[in-house]
Amino acid sequence: MTILSSPMSSVVSTSQEVLSPVGFGSCRSPTAEVSGPFGHSEPDFNDNDEAELFSVSWNQDYGCFAAGTSRGFRIYNCDPFKETFRRDLKNGGFGIVEMLFRCNILALVGGKANAQYPPNKVIIWDDHQSRCIGELSFRSDVRAVKLRQDRVVVILEHKIYVYNFMDLKLLHQIETLANPRGLCCLSHHLNTSVLACPGLRRGQVRVEHFGLNMTKLIKAHDSQLSCLTLTMDGLLLATASTRGTLIRIFNTMDGTQLQEVRRGVDRADIYSIALSPNVQWLAVSSDKGTVHIFSLRVRVVGEDPESDPGTAKNPALFYQNSTSSLDALISPSTGANPGSSLSFMKGVLPKYFSSEWSFAQFHLSESIQFIAAFGSQNTVIIVGMDGSFYRCSFDPVNGGEMVQQEYFRFLKSESRPR
Repeated sequence: MTILSSPMSSVVSTSQEVLSPVGFGSCRSPTAEVSGPFGHSEPDFNDNDEAELFSVSWNQDYGCFAAGTSRGFRIYNCDPFKETFRRDLKNGGFGIVEMLFRCNILALVGGKANAQYPPNKVIIWDDHQSRCIGELSFRSDVRAVKLRQDRVVVILEHKIYVYNFMDLKLLHQIETLANPRGLCCLSHHLNTSVLACPGLRRGQVRVEHFGLNMTKLIKAHDSQLSCLTLTMDGLLLATASTRGTLIRIFNTMDGTQLQEVRRGVDRADIYSIALSPNVQWLAVSSDKGTVHIFSLRVRVVGEDPESDPGTAKNPALFYQNSTSSLDALISPSTGANPGSSLSFMKGVLPKYFSSEWSFAQFHLSESIQFIAAFGSQNTVIIVGMDGSFYRCSFDPVNGGEMVQQEYFRFLKSESRPR
């Protein structure tokens, strides 16, 4: 089946059968051999196994991450850390590898020298069947791909396409400001369908609540956006700009800013922002070589025992009812971010004197690009573009310097940070 979704947009081709995702379990490799362009190989950690690392990306719950290499792609489990499987390509590697939790469906975009899969084509790969079940071709390079159980979202530099997962039917087209980083994020709860992306103005975030048929435009920063992320339910948004000094938390229902924290004073390139599953902590990595952990004062939906039990089942309703009072969305957390000793002069001295600074830190090389996320029990997991994996822990009461718990070199990479 071939569908022309728009005269100037994309050509979609799918197999006759697009099957529902089948779980990987604990990301174990299928037993069947792979036919076609991919070759199957069992995980090994041969020091001579060199490949250029094109990309690293978490799955939606941070339980696994995918590495796109010059040879194909590899999937790693985070806890315990291990390579679970890899796929090697005869004609080059992949620059984008997007997982869907731990299931068999992946979205792949060819790397720099991939003769078979160019960078303007998205491959929907079913690893259970060991075959491509769909292709999306565009007139310009794909900047990013995002998946959720019912949607495939493709990000180009000036446009975002939203497709139905089961038949790749085009559902929405969103115009954006120039978006070379491919910024876009999705909610992953079944009862909320939220997408956040750059708007048409500098520093603006466009939030689509598809389930509510509502669009919200948020003036997040004065400078261009550099990073953004949503909570799993899509009701809270964290953003950073190209200045890289401030991270802001917003209510996506009404656009209200709930909290602002400061990474530093000097300009920095923000590589990643992650929110902990309980929305109590925020992690930020940048080109300054430090992963910062901030304490959030945002109330988790349903955590207040006095709240109406019915609203906890409908988070959208909870946030709508809370917009008239910010106190309903703000609550003390376990630790508190340190502030300046001159914060009592807020409004008189420059803004950074009244800022909330990071609660805990972990120091890495400034020359390597790292992405960070949260593990279990007050741990942070960090993956670097030099092929390194770190697990470190932080004190939820006192904060301070984090303690390294584990280190692995998962790939002897020829790559260098951008």
